[in-house]
Amino acid sequence: MPPTSDLTLTATVILDEGIDRELDYAIPMSLREEVAVGKRVRVPLRTSLRLGTIMGLHEKKSSFSLKAIHEILSTDSYIEPSLIQLGEWMADYYGCSFRKILRLFLPPSVRRGMEAKTTSFVIPNVEGEELARLHASLQQKNPAQARLVHAFLNDPEGILLPSLLLQTKSSRKSYQALIEQKILRCENREIHRDPLENVEYLPSSPKKLLPDQQVAFEKISQTIESEQFATHLLYGVTGSGKTEVYLQAIDYTLRKGKSAIFLVPEIALTSQTVERIRSRFRDKVALLHHRLSDGEKRDAWHAIHKGDIRIVLGARSAIFSPLSHLGLIVVDEEHEGAYKQTDESPCYHARDVSIMRGKLSGATVILGSATPSLETYTNALDKKYILSSLHTRPANARMPHMHIIDMRVETAKQKGSFLFSQPLLNAVESRLKKGEQSLLFLNRRGYHASRLCNACGETIKCSQCDLAMAYHRKENHLVCHLCHYHLTPPAVCPHCHNPDQQKFKGAGTEQVERALHAIFPDARVLRLDADTTRRKGSHEEAFKQFRSGKADILVGTQMVAKGIHFPNVTLVGALQADSGLHIPDFRAAERVYQLVTQVAGRAGRSGLAGEVFIQTWLPNHPAIALAASGSYTDFYAQEIEARQLFGYPPFSRLVRIILSGEDATAIHLGLERLREVLIQKLPPTYSLLPAVPCGYAKVKGCYRFQIIVKGPSCPPVIRMLKETAIGRLVPPAARLFVDCDPISTFF
Repeated sequence: MPPTSDLTLTATVILDEGIDRELDYAIPMSLREEVAVGKRVRVPLRTSLRLGTIMGLHEKKSSFSLKAIHEILSTDSYIEPSLIQLGEWMADYYGCSFRKILRLFLPPSVRRGMEAKTTSFVIPNVEGEELARLHASLQQKNPAQARLVHAFLNDPEGILLPSLLLQTKSSRKSYQALIEQKILRCENREIHRDPLENVEYLPSSPKKLLPDQQVAFEKISQTIESEQFATHLLYGVTGSGKTEVYLQAIDYTLRKGKSAIFLVPEIALTSQTVERIRSRFRDKVALLHHRLSDGEKRDAWHAIHKGDIRIVLGARSAIFSPLSHLGLIVVDEEHEGAYKQTDESPCYHARDVSIMRGKLSGATVILGSATPSLETYTNALDKKYILSSLHTRPANARMPHMHIIDMRVETAKQKGSFLFSQPLLNAVESRLKKGEQSLLFLNRRGYHASRLCNACGETIKCSQCDLAMAYHRKENHLVCHLCHYHLTPPAVCPHCHNPDQQKFKGAGTEQVERALHAIFPDARVLRLDADTTRRKGSHEEAFKQFRSGKADILVGTQMVAKGIHFPNVTLVGALQADSGLHIPDFRAAERVYQLVTQVAGRAGRSGLAGEVFIQTWLPNHPAIALAASGSYTDFYAQEIEARQLFGYPPFSRLVRIILSGEDATAIHLGLERLREVLIQKLPPTYSLLPAVPCGYAKVKGCYRFQIIVKGPSCPPVIRMLKETAIGRLVPPAARLFVDCDPISTFF
């Protein structure tokens, strides 16, 4: 519609950097045919040109002359309408600017306009018998050129130039001569940088579903067929075949002409999940996670955007992939805290964002877990979600036999505190003799947890974080696991200067690995934690090594506790299984129950019988005892009573407001002033806990205080914060951080 004389056709633009609010720009006549919501543009701001995205088109009456869009950079829209709606919901719900949301939708390489990688592709200008005759004539005159021509007898469609020269052992001079004679020609071809390109997978076929699986699949396929939004909870014991239900649901979705997103909580799980999906769907899969290179992310994003890819697999950020015709979203291990972004705004939860994206796209959402979060299971019981349960493992696999080892008794027997109980050591030895594999879990990396002075009782803490530094033996360093500051262990206590009373306390995975080498010198031990998986691809290498039988014992942190499938693992040992119960957090018991249940579920997943040893100082704690009995419903019934009694989720929603800065007193007082203002503004259905130090009270030189707001919903709290003149209440250099629906009130 052409604008009238007093109206200007304008585009609302969000800039990539600098300004958080929307800016209006005039659309010049030369660009009016190209302009569209979601397109990338270059626009003037003061004396420079900035990159941005068009968020809306309007006819506006303006009392001043608007600057015009300088250039449209994309041929089509990068963000479809349902994603814009999702972004608007996230900005309102999580209380952040739309600019920060757009950074989730568009990877840095896409925002910067990174070009595709190209290479030279050589094609013969002659073919068939003529090519063969040419080869025969060149054999006598120029053997080097003959070798080049011969290569195309087997590959007439063309060969990459580097491969051609390497394969024929020919020089560029010989190649250039054939180009000049127009026997060959060279084209620039785009290279798709795919981390899965050279990985081979054996094709697999759908398995026959067990009755419980069939019932779950039929419920899911009905909602996919109807193209109406619905959320399913697939609750199944570990090893019950949830993944096969996911795969058949994805296949059904693809056959309906739709696309699918498959989320896993950590990249440690992607390699095995990729293997299962690629073996079933071949080249229709793209992988997205933070360890990919910029080029790999760029190529995957554009392939998805163009519609060349119909299945996206990845960690939490994969939920923002630009798939069109979305029909299915799978959130595997939905209870995992890794789905929550906690270190920067927006503090979104990928599970909740998945449900909202499914609602806006008319897609089916599957939440899968053997230990659902209490909120999810409550929603299923309240009929907000469609519940399907898988109670048994398929084929001959049985649930493992569970043992609770009271470490108080073991310590008395062994006259000291030891890493391993005797029953666990006996079980490991038995597996080594049988040629079966064992998995030992300890949720703490490093060699020792801290260094303690017996004279004054002080530990060596990080000067920037006020956290006990862990000892890493390989590097001979004390390391802060928050800011990564490290130092060589001092010869004397830095507090009392006593040289003789320094002792290390607490064990980590590095010490477990070393102890196993000492006890079982012939055993092949593999360690998997954040220290051994820093290099790209290291997760995949370690899992393949263990799965192929090149190691007898796998030692690891929580990355080995969930979602992985090792058929030859018949023994699991959970060391210090109760350590998480000492954290003053309302989810502590739930997390310990989930972690113990998940790691126990790695044992006995094939026809071999499995056994689990849970080493604990609190053998009668419900989280430990009920994890050993395998009764999620009993644990849920007990834990939900405590949540209701104290008004915690799912009976309320929480907003965690954190203020940090270098002056602890000023930060505390500023947060208390903000709390008083919120008490006056919020309805009486909301309660605000006092301002207290966070569990990590000091991080990277900044002191951290928090208040917890309890109430029926989060948006009113966010609106009050936006309406409050916070700058007048808190110190100028302070940083305010708002976390809706926090997964922890401690860390």
